[in-house]
Amino acid sequence: MNQQYVNRLMSTITTWARVNSPWAIHFNSGSCNGCDIEILATLTPRYDVERFGIKLRGSPRHADVLVCTGPVTRQARERLLRVYEQMPEPKFVVAVGSCGISGGVFQGCYNIAGHINEVLPVDAFIPGCPPRPEAIIDGIVKLLGHIQNGTHPAIAIEVGLQEAA
Repeated sequence: MNQQYVNRLMSTITTWARVNSPWAIHFNSGSCNGCDIEILATLTPRYDVERFGIKLRGSPRHADVLVCTGPVTRQARERLLRVYEQMPEPKFVVAVGSCGISGGVFQGCYNIAGHINEVLPVDAFIPGCPPRPEAIIDGIVKLLGHIQNGTHPAIAIEVGLQEAA
């Protein structure tokens, strides 16, 4: 067999597996827990995010997607970086909630190091305070679509609120 064919086939299989079974880890970098409750709601049978193959993991060494909530506090900054560095390549970061995107109500506080995009490269932004489970699922599914198309690092996804408008 041709080596290029084998490499392309392996790349296709790897991308298919990555898109159909992404494992996520959740990190609260200093939020009020509103977004955390909504993330946990996406795991319940009512929203059932596992139908997309998304599974919440407890170890960053087994995760593909880092789901972050809240602004990054000075206390959590090093821990967030350590969790990110422990994840295998390729890794993707999703910022959930207004606080994770811009600092939200915590912007300008003495203990805030910044928003998530100032610490890590974010691939998807999911706005809201807190965002609904449907928006979280939509953002992660759009991220998976970009991974499948091979456009994940170049395009940051921002889930709009067109439904509410």
